[in-house]
Amino acid sequence: MRQVAAQVKSRRVGRRIATLLAAAALVAGCAQTGGFRPVASEAEAIAVHGEPARRWHNEDGTRTLEYPTQPFGHVTLMVTVDAAGSVLRQENALSFENLARIERGMTREQVSRLLGTHRSVEIFRLSGAEVWDWNIENDGPGIYTYFNVHFIDGKVVRTSRTYIFPHDGPEMGGRSGVFPFPAFPRHLVSAS
Repeated sequence: MRQVAAQVKSRRVGRRIATLLAAAALVAGCAQTGGFRPVASEAEAIAVHGEPARRWHNEDGTRTLEYPTQPFGHVTLMVTVDAAGSVLRQENALSFENLARIERGMTREQVSRLLGTHRSVEIFRLSGAEVWDWNIENDGPGIYTYFNVHFIDGKVVRTSRTYIFPHDGPEMGGRSGVFPFPAFPRHLVSAS
């Protein structure tokens, strides 16, 4: 009788482990693709996600379908398919690993192919810089994080991050330990 109970318990543990492994694989897959559902073919990608914003034709004969979520989302799904339309890979172009691939001297097209459609562009006339930004997963002290790529003469010169804080100040509900700038003492405010 004890043997049967041990076998039943062993099966339950085995099923729990299998369920946890399946859940972990699903979470890892979602993390890699930014939460988008994995697809097997170009036709399925279009059926699930709609027409891509852009189709990139790669030197090796493959195509990459771009699905950006800018300006408010922080994912750009890139689905690469072979000549027959089978999916080779799906990835979030705005993953931290991919952001680290931006190098000094890259062109606008190279950056766009790597990260997808940007959120906005800002031109700084005095420095001659053109800055593209993408809303990315928040990794900072603010409520939003923008990844910035700085170009001069059409080439990358550097990257940076911008942290956006709420309108009521950086204290973020008073829990971050950063206190807002104190109000002026009454005796310094002129009475009118």
